[in-house]
Amino acid sequence: MKRTLSFLFCGLLLCGCTTTKQTPSMEVPDEVQEPGYLTQSLFTDKTATVSEENIQRILSSQYKLPATARVALVKLEAPSSRSYYWNDEDYQKTQQAYVDQLNEELRKNSRVQQVATIPDLLLPQPATFTGIREAAVRMQADLVLVYSISNDIYSKYKLFSKTDIKAFATTQVLLMDVRTGLVPFTTVVTREFQSKKAENELDILETRRRIQREAGLLTIREIGQRLSTFLASKP
Repeated sequence: MKRTLSFLFCGLLLCGCTTTKQTPSMEVPDEVQEPGYLTQSLFTDKTATVSEENIQRILSSQYKLPATARVALVKLEAPSSRSYYWNDEDYQKTQQAYVDQLNEELRKNSRVQQVATIPDLLLPQPATFTGIREAAVRMQADLVLVYSISNDIYSKYKLFSKTDIKAFATTQVLLMDVRTGLVPFTTVVTREFQSKKAENELDILETRRRIQREAGLLTIREIGQRLSTFLASKP
């Protein structure tokens, strides 16, 4: 009986030792062991448009602007940019004034060789970065300047004098490199312009349109200065 109990006891010990040896240790990923040294995404998003490998390559690479550049312009329509009181002629004149001002600002930089507007016929609807880039390739542009202008009117009515009308305009801009698809420059500028109805203006609506246009032009001039500084600072 004692011998039987001794055999059972030894067997239990052996089983216990065997079980301990077979239990695997929990492996902790390096990312958890050393926080701050994460080198790649832990998410597996199959719908991502840029692969994980290319994300790592892009973020670890340096970017260099072309020595000389042909710039294409693309305007994205802001929801509030075309108000109900704008007729087609006024709207087109205002948009052309914006394009002319952008042309003038860009041509001040010696790096810019040519400025052209990408026509709507070349752009997909709705516009996408891929579609804009492909349209720029067809026009042999090196850089694409994408901008969007939104504005609004604020009026302060006076009983016995002309009404003060103030317009706020906000312009968003990004510069995309056509070869790489990178966006090395972005900025947002908000400016205001205040005025009264001029003697030669037929009605208050004409005054409002003029003040809105002037506010938009102020933002473009500021953007031109910032863009010129950026282009001049790059080798």
